[in-house]
Amino acid sequence: MKHGNFLKNVAIISLAGLVAKGIGAMYRIPLTGMLGGYGTGLYSMAYPLFCVLLTFSSAGIPSALSRMIAGGRGEAVMKSALRLFSLLGVAGSLFMLFFAPYMSNLQKDGSLVLCYLALAPSVFFVARIAVYRGYFQGKNDMKPTAFSQIVEQLVKAGAGLALAGIAKTPAHGAAAALFAVTLSEIVTLFYLKGKYGRQKRTLLVRASSGLSVLRAAFPVMASAALLPLSRMADSVIVVRLLSRYTESAVSLYGLFAGAAVSLCSLPATFCYGLVAATVPVVSKSAARGDGEEGTRRAMFALLLTIVLSLPLALFLMIFAPQVVNFLYPALSDGSRATLIGLVRISSLSSVFLAGIDTLSASLTGLGRAKYAALSMAAAVIVKLILQVFLVNQKFLIGGAALAESICYPIAFFLDLMYTIRKKKVKEYGNSHRLGDGTGRFDAQRRESAQGSGRGLAAYGADPRRAEPQRRKYPV
Repeated sequence: MKHGNFLKNVAIISLAGLVAKGIGAMYRIPLTGMLGGYGTGLYSMAYPLFCVLLTFSSAGIPSALSRMIAGGRGEAVMKSALRLFSLLGVAGSLFMLFFAPYMSNLQKDGSLVLCYLALAPSVFFVARIAVYRGYFQGKNDMKPTAFSQIVEQLVKAGAGLALAGIAKTPAHGAAAALFAVTLSEIVTLFYLKGKYGRQKRTLLVRASSGLSVLRAAFPVMASAALLPLSRMADSVIVVRLLSRYTESAVSLYGLFAGAAVSLCSLPATFCYGLVAATVPVVSKSAARGDGEEGTRRAMFALLLTIVLSLPLALFLMIFAPQVVNFLYPALSDGSRATLIGLVRISSLSSVFLAGIDTLSASLTGLGRAKYAALSMAAAVIVKLILQVFLVNQKFLIGGAALAESICYPIAFFLDLMYTIRKKKVKEYGNSHRLGDGTGRFDAQRRESAQGSGRGLAAYGADPRRAEPQRRKYPV
């Protein structure tokens, strides 16, 4: 793909991501006023378990399908992938339903049970949505993903405000806002399903299994799961640590996870288009055996990520008071002061978070997704250790923000190292023994070998493996 087409795809999905995030940010202003600190805390505490289950039922599917389709291998697995990941989605929804009482006990607030019940069905719908988005992204068609993100946020915001507005208590309001998430996923799924139904006649049918998508997606799932898992642990560990020093532990955690993290994830959200567009572009280079070209494309995407995310991160750090006062006027003076400090601590690290997303996508495209998981695992371990020491009487919730800000650079530089490192393993088997070492055949040598009767075996290659036959069947 030329840089022009790549940038076009990036622009489409980045603009949509910015619009969707803008809708979400504007939505949180009145929602925070309706729910108050306690309701916002409940809303934020329910999300980590939801994100973990989404990771295991859907994360990695867009990247895996995108990579397979871009490499010419993935179109036919759509039906199997939908069936398999629908089952995983059902399992995730049922797990949340049954685990809700136990999780709420761990988090020391029985009101969370209703929040989990309202959010549970959405796990199933998001699992199917992820498959459809992966299909379109692999076809380098970013418009369905982009438009669906905006639809998702509009429905969530409209339904969330309407339902929270009629709730009688903050706890019921938080559950109502979370049920709006489920409604938004239902609408998004119907849109993508309809869009796919109008295009699926162009598919090529090939014998395959949804398990191949699962194998491709698993390293991405493992990498993506670590951050939500750590945040689920935060909702228990940080709240319990804060409880030693203050009675406002849930409210403080709500300011951090519900407001500061949302604001400081804006740079990464703005760069989501790079993540979605990078996988098929890098995958095509890797599929041709040109790993160096894939790495160059990955570095180009990373450069764009830094150029896009750094100004926004600096803006958040410098103008934190103005942003917080504008977005959260309903908060008390003390809460706004705390949130300003949290935003300033977390803002610059958001550049590293955006870079992690792009580098993880690049590693997926290069077939090295497991290294992204290893990097994030190391970073999360450091973060959890730091929390124990930093969430104390002096720093309170600021200690959690410091710990998270330190973990992102660790994952970033490890991902960068794995991306630029040359892979010594022969990725394309015996085909590398022919031609110039890039996996491409030297036509003259092959014709010469065939003409002399020696065949391809003279060059150490199995002719049945050198040029695998692809069978295409019309739909």
